[in-house]
Amino acid sequence: MLNALVRQSRSIRSFKAGEPVPRETLLALCELARSCPAAMNRQPLKYRLVDTPEECAILQPLTRWAGSLSVKLPPEGREPTAFIVICHDTDIAEEKPIFLYDVGIVTQTIMLGASERGFGGCIIGSANPQAVAEALALPANIIPKLILGLGVPDETVILTEAEDGKVIYYRDEEGTHYVPKRPLNEILL
Repeated sequence: MLNALVRQSRSIRSFKAGEPVPRETLLALCELARSCPAAMNRQPLKYRLVDTPEECAILQPLTRWAGSLSVKLPPEGREPTAFIVICHDTDIAEEKPIFLYDVGIVTQTIMLGASERGFGGCIIGSANPQAVAEALALPANIIPKLILGLGVPDETVILTEAEDGKVIYYRDEEGTHYVPKRPLNEILL
């Protein structure tokens, strides 16, 4: 069951227009994140939900997607219908590298939870944290760390075996997205 969930939870970069992620779902995903392990149990991460068309339209242009491809993603009109901005609250704990592990743990947990509920998403690290904070009117102690774009998937993503060490993802003429993965024997030491 977990194996299937991990394999279906891919980076989605095209979403069905007009199909929002319900606020209750976003709250349930944050509840999953709240339950995750945290370094020193300090729990400095907070979550800014962006789920109105107006706020999504403000945040979307601040993100950059699929830098390895020469196509605009997401396609016009097929942007995420919600975002979760994972933030660090410096009033709780000073920013330290150890807390980036927490960001990774909650990110994967949220993405698996979204996939289990029939939603897809993309982890977006290419956004200027200061611009995001200003656009969302975040207080000075709240530092954006990562953005999750979410919605109903409107594309096909296929895992393939990497050949000759080539792991760059690509799309075919129909827009199917292929993600080469290194074989097991290449990742074991």
